[in-house]
Amino acid sequence: MNKDSLNSANVMRLDKWLWCARFFKTRALAQKHIELGRVLVNGNKVKNSKIIQLGDIIDLTLNSLPYRIKVLRFNAMRRPAPEARLLYAEDDTIAAKRAEQKAINQASQISAAYPDGRPTKRDRRALDKVKKQWQN
Repeated sequence: MNKDSLNSANVMRLDKWLWCARFFKTRALAQKHIELGRVLVNGNKVKNSKIIQLGDIIDLTLNSLPYRIKVLRFNAMRRPAPEARLLYAEDDTIAAKRAEQKAINQASQISAAYPDGRPTKRDRRALDKVKKQWQN
């Protein structure tokens, strides 16, 4: 591709688009995820410099949660989150799976013995007191 086609409003580098769409805080993080194979474009593993076009489907795994996004627009610079959400459309079935997975993750954290870390000495005494009452 020549330089003129890159300046067109219909194409953009993948890493830059992911950063502009606010999936990643920095382009370096976006590049790292792409290199690790956590980002697929139209079902194919790609490089950072992959030029994406309108209508491309991006499969992304962020924090072990799946995303499937369709590219709708491009933006030359990073804008606020409400504007960034206009750059893509999300697959409803994948979004539902992600919400379900988040609920499962939160439920497992609640049932953990000590979700906020080890109990303090005061908490330990309270736990021991409750255990003694249950044993009697």
